[in-house]
Amino acid sequence: MTDDSDEETPPPRSATVTRQTAETEITVELTVDGDGDADVSTGVGFFDHMLESFAKHGLFDLRVECDGDLEIDDHHTVEDVAITLGDALAEALGDKRGVRRFADRRVPLDEAVASVVVDLSGRPHVEFRGEFSQDAVGEFTSDMARHFARSLATNAGITLHAEIERGRNAHHEVEALFKALARTLDDATRRDPHRSDTPSTKGEL
Repeated sequence: MTDDSDEETPPPRSATVTRQTAETEITVELTVDGDGDADVSTGVGFFDHMLESFAKHGLFDLRVECDGDLEIDDHHTVEDVAITLGDALAEALGDKRGVRRFADRRVPLDEAVASVVVDLSGRPHVEFRGEFSQDAVGEFTSDMARHFARSLATNAGITLHAEIERGRNAHHEVEALFKALARTLDDATRRDPHRSDTPSTKGEL
């Protein structure tokens, strides 16, 4: 009979990253194997909502504090949060030993559908297709969703293919994208019970 209490508990996959520039001051705390809890404050209401949705649907515990130059626009805030979150994800995953690595999801929101495919390859590459039906949602510039995905993937070392397949409402299109990204990253970062090594013939990612 096996004593389960003797089995080694995998270490928590979490990271805290700070970033300070002349444009933003940011702290991100991320736990990959979380419960979907979020505490987010960026000064951009819709962006906060999207980050909370990202945490909820990816089952990530996420805290984001950002003081950005919103008197200019939302660009630096969204971009730098994505950069910091990407750095935190890369740090939390470490050598990516035992992860599933590949994943894809399609997520609808009413009339909108977004799809995301990822490879935790260590090689940043982004392909994005589709457009947003309106220029802004509240104080959030719609195309910054594309930039968020690109900056996150680049700093996390992820190959990312994303597409807004259809839609008529930018709120729905952006939200479907964030949910698809969350679900895909949740799938790709999960530990594979059949694998203990790094999923690459190179031996590293």
